[in-house]
Amino acid sequence: MELSPFVAIRRDLHQIPEIGFQEYKTQQYLLQYIMNLPSERIEVETWRTGIFVKIKGENPSKIIGYRADIDGLPIKEETGLSFASRHEDYMHACGHDFHMSIGLGILTHFVENPIDDDVLFIFQPAEEGPGGAEPMLESETMKKWKPDMILALHVAPEYPVGTIAVKEGLLFANTSELFIDLKGKGGHAAYPHQTNDMVITACSLVGQLQTIVSRNVNPLDSAVITIGKITGGTVQNIIAETARLEGTIRTLNPEAMVKVKSRIKALVDGIQVGYGCKAEIDYGCMYHQVYNDEKLTSEFMDFTEQSTEVQLYRCTEAMTGEDFGYMLKEIPGFMFWLGVASDYGLHHAKLTPDEESIELAINHLTNYITFKGKKA
Repeated sequence: MELSPFVAIRRDLHQIPEIGFQEYKTQQYLLQYIMNLPSERIEVETWRTGIFVKIKGENPSKIIGYRADIDGLPIKEETGLSFASRHEDYMHACGHDFHMSIGLGILTHFVENPIDDDVLFIFQPAEEGPGGAEPMLESETMKKWKPDMILALHVAPEYPVGTIAVKEGLLFANTSELFIDLKGKGGHAAYPHQTNDMVITACSLVGQLQTIVSRNVNPLDSAVITIGKITGGTVQNIIAETARLEGTIRTLNPEAMVKVKSRIKALVDGIQVGYGCKAEIDYGCMYHQVYNDEKLTSEFMDFTEQSTEVQLYRCTEAMTGEDFGYMLKEIPGFMFWLGVASDYGLHHAKLTPDEESIELAINHLTNYITFKGKKA
């Protein structure tokens, strides 16, 4: 059975995942495809490892933006697919290969079938970190071609193919990385009284951090603190002089994030006194909440409900983080979930989204953007 051209593109891109601001092969692949399209209506500019592509409309009064993120994750793929990642220990485990192939499908349609308005395609690097949306917003190209509205999608393994899930207002959480480095005094395992053990300190701090959500955040707010990685010590018979906690914070409102960070500092200050150590906190990469424009999202939902190819589902907000929130902070627009029906979830080594969703998304979004970009 012959593959759809954009499914074939997805499979090509799936084999070359690259992490944030290192998407050199990915950028080259995308540019090669774009440069082979008829050039009369296309303007292309690069930004670091990202790409801007503007499709000229026939009678433009506004610019409609579509954003697709392009980076992969440092995860060793375990799908067993014939087109699995060729980059060892890296994988498109968040569906960005889908996002790019859908973006190219929509772009191709409007090169061949121009509408009145301009359409800007933004292939954005570093969504998984350290964050490409915010600095890309500040680029000269974005200032020159700033869209009047913008949209994006994210694959959703938990929804069936043919489903679009979305809501007005808050969709994704405010997020922040969390790194805490602890330094005490190491020594021989037989003489613990002569040391300050940072493994014990780290374990105590992890327990204390979990009290923030249960005892310091309003129960009517939502917050998550997850410590996903602990490192410390060198061998089994030496008491650890250093330890490091790595985690994430997620809240559904900015005020709760401020409260959580305030309590983290207070607990870490207390740990330094109580355990006789030094500690440093680093919040790393922080993402603004994804807040969908009420009017545009409602209009998109009404449009989707009239479709015979896809079904609309009104979802609830999620603790997922997405740096597209920075774009929505500056530009009216929305993000939605695209059902891809995988048994394994996002960021899992066995994520296998259903490729049937690619053409469905291309068709639905070309119809929607055409609807938005034609004069009455």
